[in-house]
Amino acid sequence: MFPIEPLDFLVIAPHPDDAELGMGGTILKMLGLGMRVGILDLTSGEPTPHGSDSIRVTETAAATEILGVTWRGNAGLPNRRLRPNLRSRAVVAGYIRNLRPRWLFAPYWEDAHPDHTAATELVEAARFWAKLSKTDLPGQPHHPERIYYYHCIHLRLAISPAFVVDISDEWEDKLRAILAYQSQFVVGRETTPPTLVDRFRDDAAHWGRLIQRRYGEPFATREPLALESLVGLI
Repeated sequence: MFPIEPLDFLVIAPHPDDAELGMGGTILKMLGLGMRVGILDLTSGEPTPHGSDSIRVTETAAATEILGVTWRGNAGLPNRRLRPNLRSRAVVAGYIRNLRPRWLFAPYWEDAHPDHTAATELVEAARFWAKLSKTDLPGQPHHPERIYYYHCIHLRLAISPAFVVDISDEWEDKLRAILAYQSQFVVGRETTPPTLVDRFRDDAAHWGRLIQRRYGEPFATREPLALESLVGLI
């Protein structure tokens, strides 16, 4: 079921947990400002070594409750075999037309995980399709104003983001949402420091240091940022 009112932001994630990892703090910050935020997971994320479909659904529900997002859904596309083909494009465009977000968030366009790069290409194509008229796509034509790109965990590139969001106040709740995915980040993981959680914290602290804050989340954009004023800048 889709919300009656349009979303302000729709975060599109290849797998459940990618939205939390890449921009969980920013999601919490936007919600705290009274904005309507949705997450569309493209696949189930399974199989994984310690997970299953039922486990992942339970974990996603727990993470969603922690975040408190306006809407969350799953497109049911194939994990490990995600492709930006015409069928998948139509599915995602249908969600965009029904949810009517002002802005989209997608994974950064370079990544080691093939599903992540496929997701980015898919979101960009679906954004274009979503505005088409004279089509059998569900809903009414809609074209989100912008796409912003969040960094995923498999990224191994040294890149300069377009902007970094201060998530110092949101960090603990972001971590709680991540750790809701016990099968992915706790079960079977190394407990000797530095652990995976240590790495998450170190990454957030690195981006925070760049903006002279404790924790941050980086974002990229292919299009120039448009500002009405400099008031919102730190």
